[in-house]
Amino acid sequence: MMINDLTVAERRVWDAFPLGAAVDFGTMEVTTAEDAAAGAGWGPERTVRARVLRALLLTAPQEEGEVAALKIAGARITGRLELKYATVDSVVRLSECHFDEVPDFSGAQFTYLNLTKSVLPGLRSARVRVDGGLRLTGCRFRGPVKLTGAQISGTLFMERAEFTAADDEPALRLNQAEIGEELCAPGLRADGEVRLGGAHVAGTVDLRRARLHRPGGTALAAETLATESDVVLRHADVRGRIELRGARVGGQLDLAYARLSNPGAMTLRVSSSVISELWLRDGPPMEGVLNMRRAQIEVLVLEPDMLPEKVLLNSLTYTSLIPHEPAQRRLPMLERDAEGYLPYSYEQLTAAYRRIGDDDAARRVQLAKQRRHRATLRWHGRLWGYAQDATVGYGFRPLRAAVWLLSLMAVGSVAYAVHPPSPLKADEAPVFNSVFYTLDLLLPIIDFGQERAYAPEGPTQWLSYVLIITGWILATTVVTGVTRTVSRQ
Repeated sequence: MMINDLTVAERRVWDAFPLGAAVDFGTMEVTTAEDAAAGAGWGPERTVRARVLRALLLTAPQEEGEVAALKIAGARITGRLELKYATVDSVVRLSECHFDEVPDFSGAQFTYLNLTKSVLPGLRSARVRVDGGLRLTGCRFRGPVKLTGAQISGTLFMERAEFTAADDEPALRLNQAEIGEELCAPGLRADGEVRLGGAHVAGTVDLRRARLHRPGGTALAAETLATESDVVLRHADVRGRIELRGARVGGQLDLAYARLSNPGAMTLRVSSSVISELWLRDGPPMEGVLNMRRAQIEVLVLEPDMLPEKVLLNSLTYTSLIPHEPAQRRLPMLERDAEGYLPYSYEQLTAAYRRIGDDDAARRVQLAKQRRHRATLRWHGRLWGYAQDATVGYGFRPLRAAVWLLSLMAVGSVAYAVHPPSPLKADEAPVFNSVFYTLDLLLPIIDFGQERAYAPEGPTQWLSYVLIITGWILATTVVTGVTRTVSRQ
């Protein structure tokens, strides 16, 4: 289809297209991203109608021996560039351009599409197919960008791109998208929700230094995102919720140096996800709630100082916990669980310490588990728990029993040496020994013949009752503790 009323600017584009030549309207004056933002004021010398571009891409004649391509820089494009369900065999590069209306590429098929540093009021490209790469580097979108179900064989470039939308709709939709290589978007800025739910990316999802702001709402919705490589949010600034429920990350989910803030609500949710490595380190403390319930993580790189005040860890599994920290630094994480006492969380932490051979830290975690469990019992259970804790540390501090035994034996030996008990039968009683008499009272199983031959009176009789009761408590708690320790080996 030939258009007979071409302007001078449009004639330049029309003649250059069959030859694959570039037309740079920015040579008239310096072209920058700021120029494109002010493109509504550009005159006819750099204005091209959208219907002219559509005619070129769909019906323009080809030059024999040449590869046709649409390459424009620094133009104002008026009207709606509509290519719904069209097949565009030519390379399309519309860089540093200003679009007056939202282009519609829904269901279209491109060989290559480049909109670098252009300014657009939005973009409709649901189910678009690009056989090569799609480049939105440095673009500024003043309305929603819809790439739902897009199929991009190469890389999707969105470095330093800016997305803005009203509160009632997402700024960027990439849900259910299929990207054959990488999603390259370092420095991306979004004021509104970014959706990646159900997307599949063969390579890295690179959101380093991204600024994702939707305070009080979901900033990044990536439920069931699947990638065979990394998801990088290093140095990112996220104000709002990061939703990664059910995601599958074959490499690292890297949140090192990131600032994550959503006060009073969920800030990061990776529940039911399968992640090779999760990095949470070197950043400020998260503001909000961290939800890792039912997640399966091979390597969890987690600095205690980055944890928020509330976490959800029910059924979280991990193989390695890095960096190596004393148990005292890790236990507050379990105590912050909003669901209260969860035995499984303590078992996971114990197993992580045992894998690296830190048995002392593992015992500390198990001791903390018993103390936390004690708070859930009725009064008599708590009382018995306190007795086990004080005497043998629930079996994880067996030397305490020896200290108690030696202390009581010293007290009894001195008391009975000063006030020896009277023999029951003077002619049959063995020679009195205060040490063995005390041991006879303290050790319920051993019999040195002293207790049966002598009967204390007055205060020493009450002391004997105390020693007998204490001896039974020590014996019972030692047996209970040893049994628990052996059963855990």
